[in-house]
Amino acid sequence: QVQLVESGGGLVQAGGSLRLSCAASGRTVSSYGMGWFRQTPGKDREFVAAISWGASRIYYADSVKGRFTISRDNAKSTVYLQMNSLKPEDPAVYYCAEGASTAYYASPTARDFRSWGQGTQVTVSS
Repeated sequence: QVQLVESGGGLVQAGGSLRLSCAASGRTVSSYGMGWFRQTPGKDREFVAAISWGASRIYYADSVKGRFTISRDNAKSTVYLQMNSLKPEDPAVYYCAEGASTAYYASPTARDFRSWGQGTQVTVSS
């Protein structure tokens, strides 16, 4: 089983930037790709971004397009989420997960992913 560990969260002012990392260990991560999600208390886990194994397919939620960038370094078994121009609506616990199938290519949802990390908290001050 693969273990995923997120890092890089923290407190940042609105308009600022953070870079999240998701490091994988154990078996080779899914060839279906990796994704980032976020969750706030009382709400469902929300899709943020996903990237296929070879980075030929990249998807973003409309709410983060143009501000967030997902990338991966397969040699380091790490996926990144560069978050720029952070807004007051971006605070959440951010999770990474591996794709369970190609189903997420059509419309990424949490059920299309597995092996969730423990999450990293992102806080944005106004």
